[in-house]
Amino acid sequence: MAYQGSKGWYIQKLKQAGITKHPVEHRKIELYKTFVVRNLFLEKVINQIKQE
Repeated sequence: MAYQGSKGWYIQKLKQAGITKHPVEHRKIELYKTFVVRNLFLEKVINQIKQE
């Protein structure tokens, strides 16, 4: 169990959504720093809100 807002928490949520690799560079998301993973998560959330 990861703390909310930690790198592990963001990775866990992205994997639940089916995102395991960076969309541009195609490397594992575990290799990136927290701010990159957080931005990927926020983009996913924003896209979901726009679709609704």
